[in-house]
Amino acid sequence: MSTERYAILKKIIAVYLPEDVAVDRITDSSHFIDELNINSANLVDIVLDVEDAFDITLENEDMDQMQTVSDALGIIDRKISSK
Repeated sequence: MSTERYAILKKIIAVYLPEDVAVDRITDSSHFIDELNINSANLVDIVLDVEDAFDITLENEDMDQMQTVSDALGIIDRKISSK
């Protein structure tokens, strides 16, 4: 896992955290909906921000597989390496 990519992703996620969830609760195993309480609309915004930040395009199946921070990093890594 790239620590630089993780740091960028963490900054993106932090913007969309509800008030009752602290940024330090974001770990690589955090589940977006169950643990970080991110709603589906904000999850779409995260996907769009990830696409912009990493200059990649995420398909619907990528979004379906993106349940945790670790899942997102894996997808990001695959997309970047396949460019």
